[in-house]
Amino acid sequence: MGNILQNITSVSPCELTPAGDFTLPYSDTPIQSKLSQLRPAIAHILQRALEGKMLNHEEAEALFYCQGPETDALLHTADIVRELRTGNDASFVITRNINFTNVCHMGCQFCNFGVNKNAGDAEFLAPHQVAARAKEAHARGATEICVQGGLHPDLPAGFYGDLLDTVSSTVPDIHIHAYSPFEIWYGAMKGRKTYTELLTDLKQRGLASMPGTAAEILDTEVRRKLTKNKLSTENWLKIIETAHNVGLPTTSTIMYGHIDGPSHWAAHLILLRDMQARTGGFTEFVPLGFIHNDSPLYKNNPSEVRTGPTADEHFKMHAIARLVLQGYIDNIQASWVKMGPDMASKVLRAGANDLGGTLMNESISRAAGASHGQEIVPRDMVNFIQRAGLNAHQRNTSYDVVTPYGRDKKPAHQEALVGSEVAKPVSKTAKPAISPFNAASHIPVKVSA
Repeated sequence: MGNILQNITSVSPCELTPAGDFTLPYSDTPIQSKLSQLRPAIAHILQRALEGKMLNHEEAEALFYCQGPETDALLHTADIVRELRTGNDASFVITRNINFTNVCHMGCQFCNFGVNKNAGDAEFLAPHQVAARAKEAHARGATEICVQGGLHPDLPAGFYGDLLDTVSSTVPDIHIHAYSPFEIWYGAMKGRKTYTELLTDLKQRGLASMPGTAAEILDTEVRRKLTKNKLSTENWLKIIETAHNVGLPTTSTIMYGHIDGPSHWAAHLILLRDMQARTGGFTEFVPLGFIHNDSPLYKNNPSEVRTGPTADEHFKMHAIARLVLQGYIDNIQASWVKMGPDMASKVLRAGANDLGGTLMNESISRAAGASHGQEIVPRDMVNFIQRAGLNAHQRNTSYDVVTPYGRDKKPAHQEALVGSEVAKPVSKTAKPAISPFNAASHIPVKVSA
């Protein structure tokens, strides 16, 4: 197996001691012994990954079918590669999610967030209200806000830029991470601009990076069923590549566990890797498990749509992403919103090296039925990382270290912003107060305070 595997024993992740009752997601048998007991084809793939070799589609797909001892060896291999690529540190970012409207006319089948503009629970935040939330987040230690919203049919063409102007002038020191590729597609159409023109303008007005959401599965047939292919794979890739080319880094994502499968997952990872090879603009990869509970996709087709990923698939997705993307996208995030903080903590020892953001507010996953809350305060983030046996640190959007905590230091205590509402689902009966959008252009929706 070569000298590299012999050298791995000196940095074996099994030597890291998790805290309390935390158990590793794989056995402590040395990796060399595990590989010698596997089917040769799987052992060969994992050996190549340990040697830093690039895995192809067929190899990535084969790993998703691993079972029993093969899965154990896969997760162990991913933990080793995680350490070799990013060290024994795991990170989090203090951020606030701000969803400025839940009005959306796209009708994506997997989403329960969007409502009609005349719905009783329609909400809208004007730019000054978004800025006020950003200011509050900054006072709580946030280095970043993540701003996204539904595609409101009456949204003015200049709204995205106006919002950036207001936020950046109110809180000039905060990083504005905003607008999914779907919103860029919509904004370009509304303003009759090219993607390059719109993104260049938004960058000049304060946009610092973009979420790579709306990727779902980058497969045309699957997207036809999820979103009626309104934002095609080609357009998603074009918008992301354009963002990178104008100097806007983005995240990358996948939504899995619905009408998709291993072949789609492998192809998706390879597409992202190929994009990164061209642009270098992805900061991280974020697997997002499908939340089925209140999703129309599942409720209307319960015999055809899965109830989200299994725990085994959560582990495999992060582990295989680590192996396929290594050397290209080396930050793999475990979403506590989708999986829960306990599972996310375990995934840190199966390939992931980041727990994402504290959030402060979260609406989209909760609208689909997620029940893991809206916020994890910094002290708890650190506890989850240290519990996994890793050194914790707060990072910024670019993955620079803001505050190191190591294995035993803690942030100061902080109360959750949303208090007792942390674990409550989004209310579909709430009646926010009515307020105008602005003096010149009214959007006829209810407005959140």
